Amino acid sequence: MSADHSFVAEAMKQAVPWVGTSGVEFVEVTGDRVVAGLPDDPATHNHVAGPHAAMIFGLGETASGAVVMAAFAPHMAKATPLVARSEITYRKLALGPLRAEAVLGRPAGEVVAELEAGSRPEFPVTVTVANAEGVTTAEMVVVWTLRPHRA
Repeated sequence: MSADHSFVAEAMKQAVPWVGTSGVEFVEVTGDRVVAGLPDDPATHNHVAGPHAAMIFGLGETASGAVVMAAFAPHMAKATPLVARSEITYRKLALGPLRAEAVLGRPAGEVVAELEAGSRPEFPVTVTVANAEGVTTAEMVVVWTLRPHRA
């Protein structure tokens, strides 16, 4: 039996208002993988008629945040997820609608065990951004941490 992650899209829009205004759509959400889309919108274009780099980064970071929410929602009473660092590599000119696939880089149970042992775990989420033809236009690694709540 798989967990229900249908709450993630709306929860992301509530927690991060930019998600709702940016046009990011959630195509698929599981406990360790999210696919998010960004429609082509001339209002977000850059000087070469594609999505601005900030939009591409935002799409990837949002997809990574959604997978973190899906994986760790039951533990949010104990900790707050935060981005520790991120890196993006732009591979090809991005034009048209984009899709970002974010994959949790460590098993959630392993991360939670570290949290419960009293540490502040870090874990990577890898993101691949592709155009409508499936060509990779950018790759990211977003390293997240779970900051324990203070008693």
